[in-house]
Amino acid sequence: MKKSRRKFMSQIGALGASTGLLGLTTSKAKADTPKSNPEKFTVSIFQTTDVHCQIHAHDELFWENGEKVFRKTGGYSHLKTFVDQERKKSEHSFLIDTGDMFQGSELSVKTTGEAMLPILNSIGYDLYLPGNWEVIYYKKTMQHLLGSLTAPKVCANMYHDLGEGKRGELIFPPYHIWTVNGVKIGFLGYTDHLVPIRQSPNYSKGILYTKPEENLAHYVDVLRNQEKCAFVAIVAHLGLSQQIHLANIPACEGVDYILGGDTHERVRKPIQAKYAKVVEPGAFGSFVGKLELTIENGKVVNDSYELMEVDAEKYPASPVMEKVISQYEGPYLENIQKVVGYSTIPLYRYFVIENTIDTMILDAISWQIPDVDIVLSNGFRFCPPRSTPDQTGNIPITNGFIFDMLPVNSQIRTGQVTGEQISEWLERELNNVFAADASKRFGGWVIKFKGMEVEFNAFGEEGKRVQSALVHGQPLDPNRVYKICACERDGDPDDMLCRFKGVKETENTPYTLHQAMRSYLGANSPVTPIPPKSAVALDAPETLLTQVTGVDYQFR
Repeated sequence: MKKSRRKFMSQIGALGASTGLLGLTTSKAKADTPKSNPEKFTVSIFQTTDVHCQIHAHDELFWENGEKVFRKTGGYSHLKTFVDQERKKSEHSFLIDTGDMFQGSELSVKTTGEAMLPILNSIGYDLYLPGNWEVIYYKKTMQHLLGSLTAPKVCANMYHDLGEGKRGELIFPPYHIWTVNGVKIGFLGYTDHLVPIRQSPNYSKGILYTKPEENLAHYVDVLRNQEKCAFVAIVAHLGLSQQIHLANIPACEGVDYILGGDTHERVRKPIQAKYAKVVEPGAFGSFVGKLELTIENGKVVNDSYELMEVDAEKYPASPVMEKVISQYEGPYLENIQKVVGYSTIPLYRYFVIENTIDTMILDAISWQIPDVDIVLSNGFRFCPPRSTPDQTGNIPITNGFIFDMLPVNSQIRTGQVTGEQISEWLERELNNVFAADASKRFGGWVIKFKGMEVEFNAFGEEGKRVQSALVHGQPLDPNRVYKICACERDGDPDDMLCRFKGVKETENTPYTLHQAMRSYLGANSPVTPIPPKSAVALDAPETLLTQVTGVDYQFR
């Protein structure tokens, strides 16, 4: 393994030296050289987010006329073509990525993120923000990976943890200023302060996070009044609900836009909050957000926003990027493309309450570990859909797609809890998703489970959402002890499973998530993971595609 890794690292060095791709970025001179009257001009800010290491075009789900529609989009090879074409059209341009760029594929896992470096550098980004998953390989590797990117990084709420509650310096600069024709545009960065709770605790060990509002007003004042910025944008990886909340509090006064990420939402028309407009450009490289500003006499006099689809047919794969990708993917390609099973129906994860991907995961774990009452799976958002059949007429599931669904090959763990604990846990998890106060929403979609049937009011009163709960057809008994099964998280205490505290008699099984998936698919393919309606919202459709309410926004 060490020999293989050394060989891989030498390949990176050799390719970088021979092609210059490790340092290749779109020319900043192009962005800053006047093409017209410097008194009146336009600038274009392009944004990607949550690409999750998707390097090739993939099936993407769209919700059109009340139906699922699939098209081929995204991937860095097609994104490169899109970026190069669109930047040539722009008078002055700036490209940012707002996080989750090192987690989400087998290639990234097998190379500990290293394979993504030449790919990201060759896109030509001008600025990065770390997302909640940038810590997946732990703090030191996160610093190495982000530091190896040729563009600047910003984040105003990630600090070195000095121990004993002492907070050190910021890990990254808090803001970045882009100057065009003497006009300054400020970018202030904030990532999810709940990373130590949402992710395995050990991932972010050595990092202290703070809420954005703790220093937001200070840095806005610096950018506006000290640096004299004509436009201030927050680049954020907080989730759409949290970003709307931030745009509605006084600390955000003086911010023009929040260019957000994390929840994979597709904002096509900016959401106007009290102090700022909020946008988020989807995920997996399927979309790029384009914010165009008109500047006249040093002031921004107009802004317009467009969510642009990276259609794989319209934007063919870049030969330059294909060369980079083949160089690094080559040693792993056979295993990535190996088919391990089939599905008769499209696999996707976009629906908030239940979806086919997590139904298949629950079925696999339940098949592998049958002697439990309830199987749990986290409400993850990542993983692009898979809907294209092969010559068998069914949809192939590859080793690579298992990594797309479950990048962390966690050990499967069992334990015991009471019905009362389950009731309290359910209420907490539902509030994480549907809290009336947007600042209290965090994490992914509704937690997934098998063996339990729950009816609830998604938008009901906190602590009283669950209307009925059955375990294998019988009412949940608060005094009964139930055996549950979920994945182990790195750094959780022994009595915790899937954010479930106070679990008794916890024990690791001999199986990992990937082992269970492969064994299940090998024995049962083709599978038909139709969501079983284990979780039913009484006040929302089963096709609910967003947890955001109260604003002019629809996911499509």
